[in-house]
Amino acid sequence: MLLIVGLGNPGGQYALNRHNIGFMAADAIHRRHGFSPWRSRFHAEVAEGTLAGRKVLLMKPQTYMNDSGRAVAEAARFLKIPNADIVVIHDELDLPPGKTRMKAGGGHGGHNGLRSISAHLGDDYRRLRLGIGHPGAKELVHAHVLHDFSRAEAEEWVNGLMDAIADAAPLLADDKDSTFANRLHRSEPKAAAPGKAAPSDKAKASDKPNGDMTSPSAPQAPAPKASGLQAEKTSDSPFAAGLKRLFGKGD
Repeated sequence: MLLIVGLGNPGGQYALNRHNIGFMAADAIHRRHGFSPWRSRFHAEVAEGTLAGRKVLLMKPQTYMNDSGRAVAEAARFLKIPNADIVVIHDELDLPPGKTRMKAGGGHGGHNGLRSISAHLGDDYRRLRLGIGHPGAKELVHAHVLHDFSRAEAEEWVNGLMDAIADAAPLLADDKDSTFANRLHRSEPKAAAPGKAAPSDKAKASDKPNGDMTSPSAPQAPAPKASGLQAEKTSDSPFAAGLKRLFGKGD
């Protein structure tokens, strides 16, 4: 079995945050390939399906970003899934918006979702890094990642990238990561501009989910367990629905 994990924060209020692009990718795969309805298991929203004839479990941890490893490790151990069969999809500050990188193993790079997963499982799992750009200053990072994608970003590259990930997902099940990466490169913006935090991105600390920090120096506070309402909002708020709500259109 292949385990594909999209990282993000639970709750409709975070559904279109840049930090939630992993959730968006999982939703795109779910819609395209006819997976079962999302249900709660392993401290996560999960759905079963097949890609390239192989059983796949899609996962969106509901533990908040900084405790993602708890959900991933519980599923991996119960289902006896080795790290080589775990693909984690996450936002990446160090890549320009719309750029992607596929890799196996490596450090967490200050990303608290990866930090948590590596603490539970080691670091030899597969990762799909989705660039969201860097705001240019460390003090702007939290507001940048916890701010919604703009209409322009959605139209210029986010929608296209989600479609490309969904189209190419069967290659992950075939362990053809290089071919998968090449397919995604074709959908990348020809000249992605450096990420810039909009003035409205300067969110207050109270706007952040509890304990969710991206910088390496951020504290790792215990994350609250997602409530049933939060899980319901997440599963009912895929990217297309969020775009329709905010922008009056789907993907």
